Amino acid sequence: MKMDRHETGRQGETWAAAYLQAEGFVILHRNWRCPPWELDLVASRNGVLHIVEVKSRRQGALTSPEEAMTPAKCRALYRAACRYVAMFHLDMDTQFDLIAVEFDDRGSHTLRYIPQVFTPRW
Repeated sequence: MKMDRHETGRQGETWAAAYLQAEGFVILHRNWRCPPWELDLVASRNGVLHIVEVKSRRQGALTSPEEAMTPAKCRALYRAACRYVAMFHLDMDTQFDLIAVEFDDRGSHTLRYIPQVFTPRW
């Protein structure tokens, strides 16, 4: 089963959201946008706000999902999270997580949850 880049991303976010819910997270937003910012998943659990970046790749891609979490991407997530927190007047601990999803040619996947992928300096 061959997926294009957009379908790979959409399916990865669907699997990531399902994983978080199964782990007791409450999904607050999917694909939250406030141009120019975007957050893939925003969730909460035990009083902590989780900003979750989802990176999806097909097996054999040139880079792993984890390698796509560059310093520039971390800065962009931080800026988006600041806007999100301000927009919704939130006062809670915030954590930045990564979910890496890799698909094989048959459509099955592996998912890796990496908590606290970076720690911002608020």
